[in-house]
Amino acid sequence: MIFRHKYRGGVWVDLEQPSEEEIRQIAGEFSISERLEKELIFPTPTPLVASDAEATLLVLHFPTQGAEENGDMGNQEVDFIVGDHFVVTTRYEVIAPLYHLKKLLEAQELMAGRDSITTDVLLEILFAHLYTSVRDNTNHIANRLEHIEKDMFNGHEHTTVRAISSVNREFLHIEAALANQEEPLDRFLRVLAERGSFGISFAERAQRILAERTQVARLVSTHRAVATELRETNSALVETRQNEIMKTLTTVNFIFLPLGLISWTFTMRTEGMPFIDSPNAFWIVLGIMLSVALVLIAFFIKRRWLF
Repeated sequence: MIFRHKYRGGVWVDLEQPSEEEIRQIAGEFSISERLEKELIFPTPTPLVASDAEATLLVLHFPTQGAEENGDMGNQEVDFIVGDHFVVTTRYEVIAPLYHLKKLLEAQELMAGRDSITTDVLLEILFAHLYTSVRDNTNHIANRLEHIEKDMFNGHEHTTVRAISSVNREFLHIEAALANQEEPLDRFLRVLAERGSFGISFAERAQRILAERTQVARLVSTHRAVATELRETNSALVETRQNEIMKTLTTVNFIFLPLGLISWTFTMRTEGMPFIDSPNAFWIVLGIMLSVALVLIAFFIKRRWLF
């Protein structure tokens, strides 16, 4: 599918799941070299920057949330080819921020006519929408982390272990994807600046694009640090809870151990055993056991080993 949006002095062409014929058609229209054309035909597994006399290619991968809650994270590839008066983007699946940008530009064109933007402005808008989407995804995951934190301190620390690990894994995936973009994006913008096609103001625009990526990366890093702290806190709560359970079980065992010893002692049928001929022997032994139990319970409560 080919989408075109004309602006002042140029055009943005967006190729969604393009065929080889569509790629060759666009490459011929904008005089894109065969080398750059080949990079558009198939997905590229790693970030890439390439350039020829007419255009510069940038391949980036943006993190995206899985279809289901707590689903696996994925990467969506976006290929940019930028010339003096055109921007070509190629993608192999639907990418929400670019789709929304297309709809926004179409609506603006219907309402106000042709946009008065230029190629460098459009490029900044494209990156702004892409990084805004990553920021929104990050904030969505952070909101899940807030709910997990509430559950954790409400006594559900055993069930939040997996949830915290899942959130931390998602933050790690986003952080790695943004880190892989840093060097290629910087090199791509430097190549465009060196061409001098967009004037002196492009240097400031390039800094804003880099700042967008940096701000999102810092946001992800901050939330990941929070998730890591919560995981450690959760582990401490689980360990404390287990220690409390073990202490209670040990205390109860200490209470019943002497009671068992008393009962075993009075079960011995030997000569000289006290109360053996008494009709109230059962109640006497039971009273002794109850007295010992009460003394031990009072002792443990005083030492704060129980309750």
